[in-house]
Amino acid sequence: QVQLQESGPGLVKPSQTLSLTCTVSGASITTNYYFWTWIRQPPGKGLEWMGAINYSGGTFYSPSLKSRTSISRDTSKNQFTLQLRYVTHEDTAVYYCARDFHERRDVWGQGTQVTVSS
Repeated sequence: QVQLQESGPGLVKPSQTLSLTCTVSGASITTNYYFWTWIRQPPGKGLEWMGAINYSGGTFYSPSLKSRTSISRDTSKNQFTLQLRYVTHEDTAVYYCARDFHERRDVWGQGTQVTVSS
């Protein structure tokens, strides 16, 4: 059974960098042809795709967030990480990691609340 678990601070100050890690169990993040994705949902709004890293380490970003976002991975720990720089209150959201396979999102983490506040 594949499981994804987000971890990281729940509170980040404005202008700082938000860092979240997704730990994957039950599957390898290097297995062809999976994409490992970050998605968020601000309060009262819909889901927003932020970006992804694929099985070979290639990265893909939402154009609206590309300038502030980095996604990386640690294959030895079977983890992938999101960094979002220069956060503002508008980055307050529930952040999810998920797995995509052939354009179908088949596994989700439970989500983690991140609040941007001084």
